[in-house]
Amino acid sequence: MKLLIFSDIHSNHKALERLVAIEADYYFAAGDLVSWARGLEECGRILQPRAGRVYVLPGNHESAAQITSFCHQFGFHDFHGQTLQIGPHHVAGLGYSGPTPFNTPGEYTEAELAERLSLFATLRPLVLICHAPPYDTALDRVHDGLHAGSRSVREFVDRHQPEYLFCGHIHEAEGMQIEMGKTKAVNVGKRGYLLELT
Repeated sequence: MKLLIFSDIHSNHKALERLVAIEADYYFAAGDLVSWARGLEECGRILQPRAGRVYVLPGNHESAAQITSFCHQFGFHDFHGQTLQIGPHHVAGLGYSGPTPFNTPGEYTEAELAERLSLFATLRPLVLICHAPPYDTALDRVHDGLHAGSRSVREFVDRHQPEYLFCGHIHEAEGMQIEMGKTKAVNVGKRGYLLELT
């Protein structure tokens, strides 16, 4: 099974068209298809040829309610706080970021992120898809000395060691891949990452 995971399109329609053209069994949009929730309908039209296989998370630029409505309109799956079993693997999704300086629509406190992540703690093997990257890693590095990820995501990965973590949010870290113990972790960005599960 092939899973294509991508994030932070921010209305770059050419990037989204390139991703939709890739053959996969599942397509996971891990947040921020647009900026400030404007232009979702155009992204929906681009994604619609894959509709039954598209799973969408809200980033910090979309509210959960906006993504629920968007998925209902276009026949996508609202994957915020949800799980899916693919063979032996559990795939879990959590949108939103931690607090930002910009007061965007999709932000949780760290306590809220931790509470929502805790629902996935017993799932094994786990593929975790979050909008927010883990704090103080190469995946959330904005520049030297500035990391803007989630402490709750970091603590969850350190403690529960999912097989994979895919995230976005921090554009400067797009494409970065690291190992966090037994966890392979990737900031997918708009380049996307094609995961093949056996």
